[in-house]
Amino acid sequence: MQTLPKFSVIVCSVEAAKFAHLSASLAHLLGEYPHEIIGIHDAKSLAEGYNRGLANSTGDIIIFSHDDILFADPHFARKIADRMQSYDILGFAGTSKLITATWFGAGQPHIHGAICHAKRNRPDLSLNIYGAATWPVVEGIQAIDGCCMIVKRVVAEAIGFDAETFDGFHLYDLDFSYSAYRAGYRLGVCCDIPILHESSGNFAYQHLQYAERFVLKYIAELGNTNPQDIVSDPPGRGAGFSDYGTLLRAWNEQTLQRATIAMRRSFRG
Repeated sequence: MQTLPKFSVIVCSVEAAKFAHLSASLAHLLGEYPHEIIGIHDAKSLAEGYNRGLANSTGDIIIFSHDDILFADPHFARKIADRMQSYDILGFAGTSKLITATWFGAGQPHIHGAICHAKRNRPDLSLNIYGAATWPVVEGIQAIDGCCMIVKRVVAEAIGFDAETFDGFHLYDLDFSYSAYRAGYRLGVCCDIPILHESSGNFAYQHLQYAERFVLKYIAELGNTNPQDIVSDPPGRGAGFSDYGTLLRAWNEQTLQRATIAMRRSFRG
């Protein structure tokens, strides 16, 4: 009988309700798989918190997650366990061409994935499709968004989070995933697992400070980027939904791939 891998979920959170909701949801989804959920409630930064959580974890597969996401796939654990036999890191949005300090900076057709964004206490849902040209996973990824990063333990320990350079709450994810890519690890973006994120990101002044640190760290790779080639907003195809059930019915291979073809045609035009 095959031994099931153990999952360790590591979440940095200062909001008890969010942490409890996410913990209950993931405990249900991980079901028969051995798992542990580690909350870091006093992180100095996400990099510091994730490093601390990793040091206290025992799982084979590590899930580094924001506290404001939910998954809506009953087969989540099986899909991830199967895919981690072929990939070292999985995410839900990312790029196959990193040119700056955002995962979407190269624009289409180099960005991939799909995430539903929602705002607390708002009934409307926005499905943002960045690209699902291959299904269920896009490979050849160089960096991923950090709302949720799923990593083999040996890879997480080998790469680690740069808590000295990224001592706040921005760019830890791009640095970690791009470092893994440069080290030869295989990254992928899952398109077939519905993920709901109660945030649209924060790209305020503090983000710019860490973006400068990121570019300086990788100046050899990014120093020749033409500023005119950088996209400032994620160029995805958005669709609004009034309820969760309708959203989930639309989250399928045919719909996402049709949207990807139409979107990339329009950006080429």
